[in-house]
Amino acid sequence: MTSKERQEQILDILEQQGYVTVKHLIGALQYSSATINRDLNALEKRQLIIRSYGGVEPVRTKYVTIPFRAHKMHTVKKLIGRMASSFVQDGDTIYIDSSTTAQCMEQYLIGKKNLTVITNNIFLAANLSVHDVKVICLGGTVVEAPCMLCGTETVQNASRYRVDKMFFATGAVTRDGLISAGIYDLLFKTIANNAARVFYLVDHNKIDQPFQAIFCDFSEVDCVISDYDFPDETKESYPKTEFVVAKE
Repeated sequence: MTSKERQEQILDILEQQGYVTVKHLIGALQYSSATINRDLNALEKRQLIIRSYGGVEPVRTKYVTIPFRAHKMHTVKKLIGRMASSFVQDGDTIYIDSSTTAQCMEQYLIGKKNLTVITNNIFLAANLSVHDVKVICLGGTVVEAPCMLCGTETVQNASRYRVDKMFFATGAVTRDGLISAGIYDLLFKTIANNAARVFYLVDHNKIDQPFQAIFCDFSEVDCVISDYDFPDETKESYPKTEFVVAKE
């Protein structure tokens, strides 16, 4: 197991249990105290955890911070990003949302020819712009620091474009295909209305997490890409939706 994979497991444990002792982590992960402490020091340096005498807890904020989300489930998100990118062809115009899951498509798009990427993610726009990719940043207000944009201006700008493929993610989904709502709903709807195909990206950690409002269901997306294999009953309920399992 790599250090990144161990650190992802530590974050998973902290999300589930809140505060745990270092001794508990050593027993749960079956690694030496030196190894676990190195992982904890790395997570603390990234401001993802708070260490106290003999214990550790996650940084508590009103929402999960971008650095935490980017680090959490990163290995799985890369698998999903790689699979999603396999659907992108030379000459495509695509929309990639500001999620940390969709951002993992970035490295797999480099080398595509005549590709245009539209996004509301400042980091993604900056990173792709140094490669041979035409990038359109939708602009607007920073709604999630430091890189995620939205607002009236963002939606208005998005309405001007038609895309071949839209790639987006949300905070949660049920195993029977209900997708959670969020602050990007109007932006997503606007782009989906102008997209030839819509792809929804989700890792297994978001399955059946609690949420208050429904954005849409799987009938409104053309393809679901996940490391989770949705039940046959779900697939049968959405016969027009393609389900793709991202694997090593």
